[in-house]
Amino acid sequence: MLLRTSTLLFRTLREDPADAEVPSHRLLVRAGYVRRAAPGGYTWLPLGKLVLDRVTEIVRDEMAAIGDQEVHFPALLPAEPYRTSGRWTEYGDNIFTFQDRRGADHLLAPTHEELAALLVKDLFTSYRDFPVTLFQIQTKFRDESRPRAGVLRGREFLMKDAYSFDLDEAGLQAAYDRHRDAYRRIFTRLGLDFAVVRAMSGAMGGSASEEFLAATAVGEDTFVGCVTCGYAANTEAVTTPAPAAGDPDAHPAAEVHDTPETPTIAALVELANARALAGRTDWTAADTLKNVVLQVRRPGAEEAELLVIGLPGDREVDLKRVQAVLEPATVAIFDDWAAHPELVRGYLGPQVLAKHGVRYRVDPRVAPGTSWLTGANEPGRHATDVVCGRDFTPDDTIEAAEVRPGDPCPACRQGELSMRRGIEVGHIFQLGRRYTDAFAVDVLGPEGKPVRPTMGCYGIGLSRVLGAVAEQHHDERGLIWPAAIAPCDVHLVAAGKGPQLDAALELGGQLSAAGLRVLVDDRTHVSAGVKFTDAELIGIPRVVVVGRRLAEGYVELRDRASGERTDLPVAGLVERLRDEVAATRRDRV
Repeated sequence: MLLRTSTLLFRTLREDPADAEVPSHRLLVRAGYVRRAAPGGYTWLPLGKLVLDRVTEIVRDEMAAIGDQEVHFPALLPAEPYRTSGRWTEYGDNIFTFQDRRGADHLLAPTHEELAALLVKDLFTSYRDFPVTLFQIQTKFRDESRPRAGVLRGREFLMKDAYSFDLDEAGLQAAYDRHRDAYRRIFTRLGLDFAVVRAMSGAMGGSASEEFLAATAVGEDTFVGCVTCGYAANTEAVTTPAPAAGDPDAHPAAEVHDTPETPTIAALVELANARALAGRTDWTAADTLKNVVLQVRRPGAEEAELLVIGLPGDREVDLKRVQAVLEPATVAIFDDWAAHPELVRGYLGPQVLAKHGVRYRVDPRVAPGTSWLTGANEPGRHATDVVCGRDFTPDDTIEAAEVRPGDPCPACRQGELSMRRGIEVGHIFQLGRRYTDAFAVDVLGPEGKPVRPTMGCYGIGLSRVLGAVAEQHHDERGLIWPAAIAPCDVHLVAAGKGPQLDAALELGGQLSAAGLRVLVDDRTHVSAGVKFTDAELIGIPRVVVVGRRLAEGYVELRDRASGERTDLPVAGLVERLRDEVAATRRDRV
């Protein structure tokens, strides 16, 4: 393949786009890979499409290698299967819905578990047809409230998703493990620095799930790791080691104190120490019980419910963690205090919540027998020795508190957690029978009785992967594509006109004939300096400069990643580059 910049749909920009928030967005637009078409929607230009296709090729190759069969579901779907599964309501405002001219409800597909289950129900009747795994590469749609970061968070995006069907849990586990291993190979071939972390299943349902996160400072996900035992998890899935339960009657009776002008934890701790409440002068925020009021709206519900979360006062509520636990419900901070005078703002304690029918869930650190300094449910008053299991009984525990570096590892209990940020590029789930139950997918088992298959699903955001690679592989001058997915193998730059341009075009033709993908910068209306700047911005791994030493029979080879420059004879150059590229292709298989 030979591309020429003089005829290519291609334009570089000197300035960053005004709406660019992250490096990948800035560089993909400036280097001529994508152009914004709408909020959350991008047009892929020829160079961008080549990279996206190479990402897709690697993913398709690895899926086929583990026996997955490719299908293609429609993106325009009827509402009924999603009503049957419950996700028409669960997805809420996150999906695009509309009616056709006959008034029938439809949606633009966010994912295809329902269609996969129905296809298997339609075609398979016997245990002899199993196991089977289907995969597709398809455009998906989500009505993001705030599309941002270019291709990292759009409303329209390209995904690979696979759906496995097995007759028992052992088969599901084997399918899950195959895809986990395949994903490791995929992201390694793509040149990503990634982590595999425990995750929440969310609206997908099911039990076990893991995310593949590309490590980068601009990632929207935070994940933790333990150096001691190797535990890794998205912060939404981190569990809190709880203290051992104590004797609730081992504490003095609760005592109410006047604590004027202490609506904040900091003010309360300062006053408690100044007045030696309960005979103590060593109060800290961790000794206080903070009670945060939230509004929870269930799918399809007209009104929100109140939920109070109790947690140590040195912690903040992490709404993403709460949302992950309560999905598909949505969560927001409560602010209509006037409508609920029984909830005393700044002085709320758990002692009266059950009386008023308000649900109360606590952080695992608020264990039975623990004693707290907390609100007394009167303006300007707090209570000491308010004991869990004696003075209040939570409805349940909840993982709602922020996770911090240095927190104890929930797996080994010895190491400390460190934290990093990442971009979710893949997610695998053990769905179980949620969808086969919804559609009564039964087949004849080996003993002549009906058997209901169990499912797994395995997704990769292909367009998001491209953005994640760009986040990890760039410098101040531009992109630096890994060889496996670069749009071309060689970028030829003619540093002048006449003989240099003619030689660049001839060399480009020879390299193309040898099986390489080649981009030749044959523009005559721009300077050599602009061409070199563009070459660094575009980020093709090998840049060959046909310049001042051509008359001596030499060209210059520049390595985009290392910056190394080497003068090489033109004679034998085609064979050398052909062998180099062939070696990297062999390494990728």
